[in-house]
Amino acid sequence: MPADDARTVKKSAGAFRTISEVADELGLPQHVLRFWETKFPQIKPMKRGGGRRYYRPEDIVLLDRIRRWLYEDGYTIKGVQKLLKDGVTDDGGEGQDMPAAPAPKSVPTDDGQTAQLAAVLAELKDIRALLN
Repeated sequence: MPADDARTVKKSAGAFRTISEVADELGLPQHVLRFWETKFPQIKPMKRGGGRRYYRPEDIVLLDRIRRWLYEDGYTIKGVQKLLKDGVTDDGGEGQDMPAAPAPKSVPTDDGQTAQLAAVLAELKDIRALLN
């Protein structure tokens, strides 16, 4: 396979991604992702030799959620930290300063399953886009 073709091959939804791939996918500079790691302890990419970061699909879902809250919904970093601490998993509505109510404490949240479903949904959307 020629070198140009290797760059156009799309990774599967479950594949780990480098910081440059995630930055391109989310439309963010790499330094922003590194900064967010210092502000949001929930972001924990795997690090290999030399400190190279590898993001899991659930990491990318979380980063995209944080990006939407900060850039689209207008939350501050402290506001997003509170949302994550409270276990909120979506934006809670359009244009609201805070979601109507945090998730009830009696209902357990399964972030791993949610991230897997989000990765599957993203892959299905990619497939639909290719078919169109």
